[in-house]
Amino acid sequence: QLQLVESGGGLVQPGGSLRLSCAAFGVSISFNDMSWHRQAPGEQRQLVAKITSGGMASSVDSVKDRFTISRDTRKNMVYLQMNNLKPEDTAVYYCFGWGKTGSAWGQGTQVTVSS
Repeated sequence: QLQLVESGGGLVQPGGSLRLSCAAFGVSISFNDMSWHRQAPGEQRQLVAKITSGGMASSVDSVKDRFTISRDTRKNMVYLQMNNLKPEDTAVYYCFGWGKTGSAWGQGTQVTVSS
């Protein structure tokens, strides 16, 4: 059964960078599509970026030039590199994985962009 644990969130000034990590347990991420989502207060959870089991990465237009999703299949880890952060990027960021064995969400990690 897939289990996910995020880390790497925190407080950062506008223009700064953070790298979020998602550790996967129980199932190899090579067999799962993985994604990052975020949820700001009072808003619905939204997709930010995804990477397929085959390694194809993509991100939504609002972060395309600033955020990059990647993975390390040897470590069973997924990452979200976030550059040039803006106050509107403030949210709880969640890792999500899905595949033939099922799906799972992580517990989330808070990212706050503020001066």
